[in-house]
Amino acid sequence: MNTPHTPRLLPWTSPDDKPCYLFTDREGGYVARYADDVEALQLAMGVGLLEHARDLIGDPAADARQLRYLSAQLSAALRDAVRVAESRGERLGDGDAPSDQRL
Repeated sequence: MNTPHTPRLLPWTSPDDKPCYLFTDREGGYVARYADDVEALQLAMGVGLLEHARDLIGDPAADARQLRYLSAQLSAALRDAVRVAESRGERLGDGDAPSDQRL
């Protein structure tokens, strides 16, 4: 007997900023592999942004505009990282997060 798979939270949202899910009983399909690649890219970009943040925060010549932009980019990177963590946690069977807490 086949067991149903938990829908996978994808690392992107719909145009109206709603979560997107992948419903499939197939492991390693094209969309799942693409989502894995997007997640890896999002996390790598977050690491790069943290390195940039360290440099910019330590620069006494950095102005408020630069720091606001950095803040917005760090916020987006954190949102992506939380979405990746939530998706991976759900796939591990850790579905304890309330659905109203989703990003």
